[in-house]
Amino acid sequence: MEYRRLGASGLMVPALSFGAGTFGGRGPLFGAWGTTDAQEARRLVDICLDAGITMFDTADVYSAGASEEVLGEAIRGRRDQVIVSTKTSLPMGDGPGDAGSSRSRLIRACEAALRRLGTDYLDLFQLHAFDAGTPVEEVLATLDSLVRAGKVRYTGVSNFSGWQVMKSLAAAERHGHPRYVAHQVYYSLIGRDYEWELMPLALDQGLGAIVWSPLGWGRLTGKVRRGTPLPPDSRLHRTADYGPPVSDEHLYGVVDALDEIAEETGRAVPQIALNWLLQRPSVSSVLIGARDERQLRQNLGAVGWSLTPEQVAKLDAASHRPAPYPYFPYERQEGFARLNPSVLAAPGRAA
Repeated sequence: MEYRRLGASGLMVPALSFGAGTFGGRGPLFGAWGTTDAQEARRLVDICLDAGITMFDTADVYSAGASEEVLGEAIRGRRDQVIVSTKTSLPMGDGPGDAGSSRSRLIRACEAALRRLGTDYLDLFQLHAFDAGTPVEEVLATLDSLVRAGKVRYTGVSNFSGWQVMKSLAAAERHGHPRYVAHQVYYSLIGRDYEWELMPLALDQGLGAIVWSPLGWGRLTGKVRRGTPLPPDSRLHRTADYGPPVSDEHLYGVVDALDEIAEETGRAVPQIALNWLLQRPSVSSVLIGARDERQLRQNLGAVGWSLTPEQVAKLDAASHRPAPYPYFPYERQEGFARLNPSVLAAPGRAA
C-alpha cells in the first residue's frame, strides 16, 4: 500500500481507505448500502489491515450512529493500528440543536462519536456540510478547543464550496486556529466537477482530497452498461435519487472506455476507475466501500500498478465535460490558461 500525506499535514494516510457506510444498515438509504454487523466488520477490517489500509471513515449520520458503533466494535483491541475519521453537522434529529456546527452541537457530536467508537480521540474530525447559520469563528474556536483537549487530532470538511473553504481557512489563519487539512469530496470518472475550483484550491491551500463514491454511486462497478437492465441486486434501484446525477449517455461513454482498457489490462472495471483517481492531483486517499469480502478484495486490486499515459488520456477524453462559467475560458483560450495554470491542474486538460 502506498501512503501519502494528508494535505499539508504530517499525517500519513493510505492511498485507499475504507468507508464504513455499509456498517449498521439502518434506514432506507444506508440499509440499501449494506447491513454489515460487528462480526462481519471485524473480518473486513482484518483484510484491510493485512493489505495496509489503516484509515476507516464513518459519520454520525450513517445509520443513525450504528456505523460508528459497528466500526468501534471491529477495531476494539487495536485502536493504535488504525486512523479513525468521522463526520458531523448533518441532522441527527428534528430538534433545533440536532444539526449544524454550533459550539454545543460540535461538542455533543464529538462526545457521542467517541462513545460510539469506543475511543478517547478522533484522528480526523470533519464537518459533513457547511453551516451558514453559525459564524465560522465559533466553529473554528470550538474545533480548536477539541484539539487542545486531545479529543481530536486533525480537522477537515466535506462537501464545502470553494468560498466556504476559503472563508474558514482565512478565519483560522487570522485567529491562530488549526487549519483544515482535508476535504472529503465526490470525485469520479463520471463526476469531475471537483477539478474546476476545489482541486486548484486544494493544491494552493494544502488540502488533501479524501474521495467519496469513487465509483460514481455504484455506476462504475462494471454491471451497468448500455442496453442492459440494472442487475436485481444493484442499490441504484433504491438510492439513485440520493446520489450525484449523471446522464445515461455520458455514463455509457465512460463505461465503454473502461471496458476497452479492461480488455487491454485484464483488470476489472472498478479497479481501473479507482486507479485513475489515484493518479489525480491533490488526492490523498480514495474511500472504498464493500458489502462483503469479495467486493473488498476486488477493490484492493486498484493498487500496485498504474494505467499508462495513453490509457489515462482515453479515460480523460471519455469523461470530459464542458467547463462551467467562469472556467470555460480557461479551458478554451490560451491567454486565460497562461495566467492561471493551476485552474487546469488536472492531467488531460487542454490549455
